[in-house]
Amino acid sequence: MALALVPLKDLVQAKTRLAGLLRPSERRALAQAMVQDVLTVLTEHPEIERVTLVSDDTGANLLASNYGVDCWSEHSLGARGLNVVIERASARLLALVDEPLLVLHGDLPLLTTASISRALACQRASKGLVVGCDRHGTGTNLLAFNRTSVPQFCFGVDSCARHLASARSNGVPAQVLQEPGIALDVDEPDDLAVFMSSPDTAGSGHTSALLRATGLGARVQLALATLFESDQPADKGRLS
Repeated sequence: MALALVPLKDLVQAKTRLAGLLRPSERRALAQAMVQDVLTVLTEHPEIERVTLVSDDTGANLLASNYGVDCWSEHSLGARGLNVVIERASARLLALVDEPLLVLHGDLPLLTTASISRALACQRASKGLVVGCDRHGTGTNLLAFNRTSVPQFCFGVDSCARHLASARSNGVPAQVLQEPGIALDVDEPDDLAVFMSSPDTAGSGHTSALLRATGLGARVQLALATLFESDQPADKGRLS
């Protein structure tokens, strides 16, 4: 079995880099839909024994209750800042059981059961650190490790390379996992364009329901098309 930790920012302030496309209420709705999709995958996965949400958002406790997961406030950890929060929450969880721990962002709308299974399989095979990188190969969307391979948390610019370098400098085996279900985190308009154009979004899911066959989805599609047409030569068309 395994544990999962999902740090969640204040949803009111979520996704500010999408302000040109979405109103504040819409950005909150998108952030909540994505974390709901992540929690759905984690709570339904047969290998995940416990899921913990860490957030000071006012709605986090209700969200956690709806999915039957634990909710810890950042205040209860005596920490501020993403890396310190994750460090303390990870230490608390790994002190309870000697199982693999997944740390992953809540904005992964293409996350699947298979994605989680692959990350766990890689960690168990190596007994080290697995870094699930973003689609650019520079950021970190997921970490998998156990008590003996806890990394120095380096979320931020070039975090993938920094997580790998830190682990290897401490003699911990480390590898990059390139997995479509983990690679797409939605922060920028081009991330949203990739999601909207992906065939993997045609099924059910809270994010898909929010952005497909809805008035909001149609408006976002039009805004994205206008944005990228203005940024690209006419013969290259939309970003896909």
